[in-house]
Amino acid sequence: MKKLISLIMLTCMLLLGCDRRGPLVYNVNKSDELKEYESESAAEESFEQAMELKESMAESENAEMAKKLVWSKKTPTKTPTRVKGIYLTANTAGTQETMEQIIRGIDTTEINAVVIDILGDSGRISYQMDNELVHQLGSAMNTIPDIHALMAELKAHKIYTIARIVTFRDPYLESVKPEWLNHNADGTVFHDNSGMAWVDPYNREAWEYKVQVAEQCADDGFDEIQFDYVRFCTEKGMNNVTYPETETEGKSKTDIITEFVRFASDRLAAKNVFMSADVFGTIIGSYVDTLAVGQDYPVMAEATDYMCPMIYPSHYGNGNFGLDVPDTHPYEAILGACNSSVKELKLNYAEGKHQAVVRPWLQGFTASYLETYIHYDPEQIRQEIQAVYDAGYDEWIIWNAANNYDWSAFYSDAQAAQEDQQIAAKRGVVQESAAASTEMNMTQR
Repeated sequence: MKKLISLIMLTCMLLLGCDRRGPLVYNVNKSDELKEYESESAAEESFEQAMELKESMAESENAEMAKKLVWSKKTPTKTPTRVKGIYLTANTAGTQETMEQIIRGIDTTEINAVVIDILGDSGRISYQMDNELVHQLGSAMNTIPDIHALMAELKAHKIYTIARIVTFRDPYLESVKPEWLNHNADGTVFHDNSGMAWVDPYNREAWEYKVQVAEQCADDGFDEIQFDYVRFCTEKGMNNVTYPETETEGKSKTDIITEFVRFASDRLAAKNVFMSADVFGTIIGSYVDTLAVGQDYPVMAEATDYMCPMIYPSHYGNGNFGLDVPDTHPYEAILGACNSSVKELKLNYAEGKHQAVVRPWLQGFTASYLETYIHYDPEQIRQEIQAVYDAGYDEWIIWNAANNYDWSAFYSDAQAAQEDQQIAAKRGVVQESAAASTEMNMTQR
């Protein structure tokens, strides 16, 4: 009986595989065909894994490359100034007696900034620059005899200085660098209705020249560089202008203007100087005008420190903003233009993205060339300024080509401070009302 039990137990151990060495391993004799199939399958699986790894790495590299290609605004570290400014020609800035009168007027009013022509509409630079390219082109003059003395005087009176650089309209270059200009299909230089030549916006050598002038202004003490005529010409005959495919590379007008603005912005940020751009007021909210001049308002606002839309009431056609003649309604015209700007930038704002401060150009002249016009006296200028504030903006510049400013149009520092308090209180009430309205709506839901 004991022998039988022992035999049964031994049999069970063998059947259950109760071997401490682990499970039983079976050796299968595979055919050559099966071995070849398994070998090919393993190679195919290995190849697929390698391709997946390659694609994953490529996607990662492309994402990193795309991140590098996304341009972002570099911001100067200087403390910004809330500008209330006026425009000055190079002749005014270069005449000591006239400048003394201007400075006296500034000292007694809220005006704290001047925009001075440095590279003006004629294509000439208003003072002798220490720049090799400027020397080669011979574009500098002595309209401002001593730029360093002028800058020192302005700084002594705490006046913020802005250098105006006319960019893509430049008649002087026709005599020294005609290859940088717009050309008609027959090879001749294009001229606008005033006989002015325009720079080819695709020409990067011309970019370098303009930006080097701007950099020199920064070195000479200007607080800000303002680019004017940063656009394509829109006058009659531009349809005859041709651009080589090697230049355009399929880029639209807005593409190339944006590229230039970013190019200049990077260079001037490296100089720790602010940059602004003048733009047509009519491009705000107008796709047609944007395409014509190449100025994309919200996109340019991502690349500049200040956007300066020229919103002179006289420049708007009858019927704009619901006004019969915008020039005769300075407050309503400016308010309408500023509100359009506010709306356009809000629609295109993205969290974390830079967006420029808006500082509009206001009309400081009488547009007597219009069939119907009014005189722009201190009352009309004050209405324009009030409209800027009522739209939520805080800065402005007055344009008067002859520099004939009636200082009574501007408040004293004390009056301006009182006005600021009223504006702050008004905006605070508006914000509180908006918050209360939102809370009430949430409660009603």
